[in-house]
Amino acid sequence: MPSATPTSGPRLVLVGPPGAGKSTVAAALAQRWQLEVRDTDADVEATAGKSVSDVFVEDGEPRFRDLERAAVATALVEHDGVLALGGGAVLHDDTRAALRTYQRGGGVVAFLDVSLAHAAPRVGLNQARPLLVGNPRAQWQALMDARRPVYEEVADVRVSTDGLRPVEVAEAIEVALAALRVGEPRA
Repeated sequence: MPSATPTSGPRLVLVGPPGAGKSTVAAALAQRWQLEVRDTDADVEATAGKSVSDVFVEDGEPRFRDLERAAVATALVEHDGVLALGGGAVLHDDTRAALRTYQRGGGVVAFLDVSLAHAAPRVGLNQARPLLVGNPRAQWQALMDARRPVYEEVADVRVSTDGLRPVEVAEAIEVALAALRVGEPRA
């Protein structure tokens, strides 16, 4: 059972597909909880010295995934605020193992779920996104179909972001976290 506050690492980790609102919701939660927010895509960009899109195009997806895996591992150890992971971060075995270790220490992973209809306007499926080249809507749906089982596997809670403002998603996460703690021994 996850604890109210993990013994180390982030207060909460958010996972989910592009367009779920991970970065925005992470910022809303961090503000509510007066914590720092961290996004592993931003960490990858800082390390690479270029955008995620440029890393994909210039260095390839394997290089991006290596940088992403390292960014997640580092953030799970160093960061004590709210952490948003890139959409594909959970696909790597090492990242899932690191998340399990974090959870055993009391950490909580929340899966922000979203439908294509609500993700499309948020993601701007007409913009340059390396994994959505070609038919962006069909690519997003295929990506989500493949990733959903992994998001569900790593998550302690699932919250749909469809039709909700970030503050409403933050409130739903707080309710889900409180429900996790029901029956937990009091300190």
